[in-house]
Amino acid sequence: MTAHPILSWSPSAIVFDCDGTLMDTERHWQEARNATFRAFGLKPPVGFADRAKGVHFTECGALMAEETGKPDLADDLAGTLLTTFTALVEQDPVTMPGAAALVRRVAGRRPLAVASNCPREMVESCLGRAGLLGCFDHVVVAGEEVRPKPEPDVYSVAARLCGVPPEEALAVEDSLTGMESARRAGLRVIGIGPCPPGPELEKADLWVPSLAHRELVEWATSQLGI
Repeated sequence: MTAHPILSWSPSAIVFDCDGTLMDTERHWQEARNATFRAFGLKPPVGFADRAKGVHFTECGALMAEETGKPDLADDLAGTLLTTFTALVEQDPVTMPGAAALVRRVAGRRPLAVASNCPREMVESCLGRAGLLGCFDHVVVAGEEVRPKPEPDVYSVAARLCGVPPEEALAVEDSLTGMESARRAGLRVIGIGPCPPGPELEKADLWVPSLAHRELVEWATSQLGI
């Protein structure tokens, strides 16, 4: 079997998403969304979890309000969502399979950054408790001057801070929202998770089931000089 072309390429920098890529927090977001709906006496619309994956919490609150016909509750829903999620993460910070090992292996061999839609305090706290924060040269989060994914800003800024052109940087993502952000910024993308059907397949250059996947580990060993 011929190896995928991206596996013969050596990026000049690597930018990781945090939720669902490095940290096993997507389940916490789902639990927080469900708890927030319950707190306001609302029922989650069918398929909402898929539409909300990777979306900034303020936009998620707005989406929750829109899809339940309660537009005036957008800010309250977003606030409750973030508070609930923060409490869940503090109770149970867990890394995704293979994440800690891969990050520690490549740290120091290429500039590493994190690009996230979550608040900085939360990203840094999660990575710190997992013992990974010191592996990253930069943490970029959405804010007043950095638009959240799927806008390209977090990845554009991350590549710039790493000192490389976007086309020489690799994004590692688990959500379609994040992959769109990275693509729009000009990065190549490795998608983490089940390979989707149809046009969504093209969101990533390569799909692997996890960061512990043999092909990915072998690529890191051969292309990054580990």
